[in-house]
Formats: sequence, C-alpha cells, structure tokens
Amino acid sequence: MFTGIIEVLGKVTEITTQGTNRTFWIESPFTADLKVDQSVAHNGVCLTVEAIEGSRYQVTAVQETLDKTALGQWQEGTTVNLERSLLPSSRLDGHFVQGHVDTTGTCQSIIDKQGSWELTFRFPEQFAPLVIEKGSICINGISLTAFNVTNTTLAVAIIPFTWTHTNLQFLKEGDAINLEFDMIGKYILRSKSLFAQ
Repeated sequence: MFTGIIEVLGKVTEITTQGTNRTFWIESPFTADLKVDQSVAHNGVCLTVEAIEGSRYQVTAVQETLDKTALGQWQEGTTVNLERSLLPSSRLDGHFVQGHVDTTGTCQSIIDKQGSWELTFRFPEQFAPLVIEKGSICINGISLTAFNVTNTTLAVAIIPFTWTHTNLQFLKEGDAINLEFDMIGKYILRSKSLFAQ
C-alpha cells in the first residue's frame, strides 16, 4: 500500500528482456535503505526489489504489467517517480494507492499558469464512473485531485513542489501515463454492478 506522495526520483540505467518479462535496473537516492523482496512503487506500479548493486536495484515487469502500464515505453535514462510502501505508523498524506495500475492515459495539454501548472489527461471512457470532480486520482504514482472531469478527460493542478520533485516536469503532450483510480470507488462500482444483476 502506498500514499501517492513521491519520495524521490530514480533513473532507469539498464533494461534487459527475457521471454515476455522486462527487467529494469533503477538508480535511486534511497537504494541503500532498500532490501530484497521489498515493494516499491515506480510511476505508480508496485514492483518487487530483486537485487541490489551499489546505488541501483533490479525489478522485473511481467507481460500483464507491461500490457496495462506505460513501463514498456521506458528507456535507459527515463526518470521514474519512486515511493516505498506505507508504514502502519505513517501519516496518510495522499490517499490509499495499491500500486496496481488500472490503465494508461495520455497527456493532452500542459498549461503554465505562472505559479502552477494545469495538466489535462485523456483516459478510456469505460473508466468514467471512477473519476469524480474533486476526487483522488493516482497519475504516475502521484496522488492528485481531479477537476474539469468529463467522460474521457480530467485536469489536475500541480504546485511548484510537486512539479520539481516528480517526473511531471519532463512530461510532454502525447506522452502515456499510468492511472490508478480510487480503490473505494472501484469497490463501490463493483458492488453496484453485482447487486444490479
């Protein structure tokens, strides 16, 4: 479980493919504090630390993960948002994030508001019931608040701290992003669909 509050930025230093799996070596400021078998969110995707070498560590994404997320587009040098799992004693500064990405979206526009940034994202219409005005949304692992919500788009406002401490600063129009919708909303929608049968 995660909060969507990014701790540090990491960098992809090496990518290898074995069968349908893709293995990534990530360099990060908190590698020395990690241990093998620990869960870390990478742009919102929960991956398990498999090995540690100096300032970098290894994780592997299976085909299901590559199909549902934007990890397949990573290249050597890609900057990644990183968050370690939530401790029971931690404050929940964002919202409950599982690290289980639901789908990818596309960056539609980036507007510099001279003090903040307004980003608009497009997402598949089938997920429209899970996006509400002023509701929580996890974008590339970042807990954000959605507004100007339509059936296929949402906007978020980015404060300077979030801009400089996440990889949103490198985003370009047309880039794919990872989306995880609010867990409570998913359970409610599932319950309603079962009772409606």
